[in-house]
Amino acid sequence: MITVTINGKTHQLQSALTLVEYIESLGLSWQHIAAAHNGDVIPREKFGEVKLKEGDSLEIVRPVGGG
Repeated sequence: MITVTINGKTHQLQSALTLVEYIESLGLSWQHIAAAHNGDVIPREKFGEVKLKEGDSLEIVRPVGGG
């Protein structure tokens, strides 16, 4: 297991995952979110290259429509 901080909360993951794998495990479409890994904004085309490791920090945001 690895421990990561996601949107300010500590989470236990069974194993290291790519950013795409983690986002899809939440039932979200990675094409419609923005993410920062350890404080760095990650371009969507690089999501599959980012591997979450012990102690990492991740911020995920989704656009919300409204008026």
